Amino acid sequence: MSAVLMDGKAASEEVVGALQVRVAELPFTPRLTFVRVGDDPASAYYVRSKERMARRVGVASETRVLPEGTSQAELLAIVAELNSDPEVDGLLVQLPAPGVDEATVLAAIDPDKDVDGLHPLNVGRLWTGRPGLRPATPSGVIALADRYGVELEGARAVVVGRSNLVGKPLAAMLLERNATVTLAHSRTRDLAAVCRDADVLVAAVGRPGLVTADMVKPGAAVFDVGLSRVDGKVVGDVSPDVAAVAGWLTPMPGGTGLMTVAMVVANTVEAAVRRQGHAA
Repeated sequence: MSAVLMDGKAASEEVVGALQVRVAELPFTPRLTFVRVGDDPASAYYVRSKERMARRVGVASETRVLPEGTSQAELLAIVAELNSDPEVDGLLVQLPAPGVDEATVLAAIDPDKDVDGLHPLNVGRLWTGRPGLRPATPSGVIALADRYGVELEGARAVVVGRSNLVGKPLAAMLLERNATVTLAHSRTRDLAAVCRDADVLVAAVGRPGLVTADMVKPGAAVFDVGLSRVDGKVVGDVSPDVAAVAGWLTPMPGGTGLMTVAMVVANTVEAAVRRQGHAA
């Protein structure tokens, strides 16, 4: 057996194409604003990639770069200004931001402009099944599963990693799709046995090679969301030998990361449509 590789680049291009059509039909141009603190190269790279995709879709974007040492009060003042700006449809503060409390910043963003889907109100909307902006990375995993025909309804799904960014919201989204979900973590007893029970396995820890072939049920769909750098190379949480066992597998790089970017832009368009009162 050799796993079908779930190509995030091809899937993200499909999302871009659909969004280009949708935006072209709108009587206004959605606008997305990024706020970045300091000059961290990784943060700058992530913001640029999102800006490029937004512009391809027809979304206007801008980035406010604040100097290293910007205080939390100053950052919150910028967020409040952008919240009140009627021209801004989507707002994303690139985290981590040095010297600020992330939870405070996320809670300060207007939930209807929160294209990361991490505001407490949007988290509550997700867990109670109400409409709202969904976190981008989990949305990308669900979109990839749908594109490649991975059956979620009735499946046993195991998510390894309980972060607020990926693990917890993805568990909620899988429950929405009627999967039976186990949320595993560093203190899970016999993690390998838990993973072997999964029809759908998601690794989102940031520990290189955590999931090995002997932990995977033959034919399972495996989504690698972890990202680390080893000897200058980008690697995921899933060992390469899993490809010989799994039925589907996301490559790293080239898998879920590209879909995350696409989902941020999709959220921006959705936020703009809702805020402007136009039909989706």
